[in-house]
Amino acid sequence: MTGANASSGASGPYLRIERLNKQFGSFSALKDISLEINEGEFVCFLGPSGCGKTTLLRAIAGLDIQTSGRIFQAGKEISNLPSSHRDFGIVFQSYALFPNLNVTSNVGYGLVSRGLPRVEIETRVKDLLRLVGLPESGRKYPSQLSGGQQQRVAVARALALSPGLLLLDEPLSALDARVRAHLRVEIRRLHQRLGVTTVMVTHDQEEALTMADRIVVMNQGVIEQVGTPTEVYRKPASAFVADFVGTTNFLPGVVAGPGHVRFGEINLACELDVHFGPGNDVTLAIRPEDVVIRNIGPATPNTFSARVAEVEFLGSFCRVGLAVNGGDPALLADFSINAVRDLGIAEGKVMPVALPPDRLRVFPRAPKTP
Repeated sequence: MTGANASSGASGPYLRIERLNKQFGSFSALKDISLEINEGEFVCFLGPSGCGKTTLLRAIAGLDIQTSGRIFQAGKEISNLPSSHRDFGIVFQSYALFPNLNVTSNVGYGLVSRGLPRVEIETRVKDLLRLVGLPESGRKYPSQLSGGQQQRVAVARALALSPGLLLLDEPLSALDARVRAHLRVEIRRLHQRLGVTTVMVTHDQEEALTMADRIVVMNQGVIEQVGTPTEVYRKPASAFVADFVGTTNFLPGVVAGPGHVRFGEINLACELDVHFGPGNDVTLAIRPEDVVIRNIGPATPNTFSARVAEVEFLGSFCRVGLAVNGGDPALLADFSINAVRDLGIAEGKVMPVALPPDRLRVFPRAPKTP
């Protein structure tokens, strides 16, 4: 892995992936993947196990060469270059620290292999350990460090050669929730300070939403959506994205006409693509926090009565199951503790609710599996 840290020298993307495919026998792990990543971006590959996100990361690193397609970094094609000739640093899920070397030697391993002067190596390692918040840990061994500290050492080692690209393969998954939440903030701040182009693989939606400039949502070897965290959450491009990122209500509907869908006996105004014709079966999606219960008046669109079937206390808010159309709870809604108290929300209460048209997403109805 070289450490040129070169700029692309052009206005184009720093990393460009063109029609990448990866076959493992008859199994297609990546299917015609194309993607552009700008210099200095923090991009997360997000998706469930087996979606292809780690395979894509390994193809970028040259650890698992693609079956077809091309990869460009800083304007140079690296599609078939060995890993040792690519400009990146990588942090694996297991951190892969050398147990027989202390922290200083682990961080400086690549610098020693490069044959840099000893004084230069010592200065660089000290600077990196200060950068990751471990200035006094140079003489310790990995076994003497916590999981979070080992992760920081692995990041410092990956940055030692000043790579142009930092690759993170689920670096926080082995840590407990509190340490994970703390370190994702630290990694984000470190990225903002250094400006190194970063690609992180994760299956954790919260990590992606809080850390990434853009999220690449993957499913079964294809890209479902690329967008900012806000775009992916607020405007999911598919039912899969809506379901995988956050909590979503899915309601069966039938297109009643331009801009209207019938949900049981309820007529809902919503934004409809032109390819949805009257009578088409569709799926409506809305986030629980988008269900409105305050300031509902005669002119409020998409208003109907619902019965509170269940209330689940979750600390800062309550998740309420609403029965609509006379049936079982069909709609989850998240209400603040203040709203629950002020409006006297309890099981059995019947009250008006509204679904804002701009918060409803409409997707094709998935065919029933036999």
